[in-house]
Amino acid sequence: MFAVKLDAFSGPLDLLLYLIRKRELDVFDIPIAEITEQFLLFIDALEALNLDTIGEFLCLASVLIEIKSFQALPTEEEKTVEEIEEPRKDLVVQLLAYRKFCENAGLLEERGRRWQRRYPRLANDIPAKTRNLAQEPIQEVELWDLVGAFGKILREKSPVFRHAMKREDTPLSVHIQRVYCRVRQESVVNFTQLFDNASDKATLIGIFLAILELTRHGYLHVEQPLAFGDITVSYRENSAPLDALNLKELPLGLAQAG
Repeated sequence: MFAVKLDAFSGPLDLLLYLIRKRELDVFDIPIAEITEQFLLFIDALEALNLDTIGEFLCLASVLIEIKSFQALPTEEEKTVEEIEEPRKDLVVQLLAYRKFCENAGLLEERGRRWQRRYPRLANDIPAKTRNLAQEPIQEVELWDLVGAFGKILREKSPVFRHAMKREDTPLSVHIQRVYCRVRQESVVNFTQLFDNASDKATLIGIFLAILELTRHGYLHVEQPLAFGDITVSYRENSAPLDALNLKELPLGLAQAG
């Protein structure tokens, strides 16, 4: 199975904080049932991608399910209430600490940008660093927005899947070239339309990874004008030729449960 390893997948707390922020919820009063349902939907998409760190997401999912199951029990006894509050309290503490970490990281990044503008480097003896677009985060649309949209596509197309194992021989480089050519030709394409002709799970994954690679390397621009609205994929004018992306280093194919 083809495994995905991207620094942009920060971890389960990042996903949980995204769900809370997206729905404008209170960290101190998380609707466990709603959040658990949404969290598990994202895990389905991550499992399809065979993400290297999926175990961390499953661990947090088990905590959410545990809290949810306790809430379903009668709460007359004080002991039961304490059992519910303890894991919830620990989860809130972790979320607040992670949110503070993200906020401080953002402040440091912004401070660094201000210092670069205020104190330009005058010495020219240091060679200029090349810009590595692959190391930069996806802007405008969060990665979790794309994963959520991809998960919805997987659920909609799930009835056509079979359980027999087979080998998908289409290289990822081919999916990248197809997505690149289509978006360049049409200028702007709806995210879901890029999956219209896909009939098996491996092809869906290949197209999704192609979109991620092209976006991270600066060939495509993704945006979501409205919250929970459609995501559009557009071609970046004046981007480098596709030959600049070393397609030979990409995997040859994806093994899938068809």
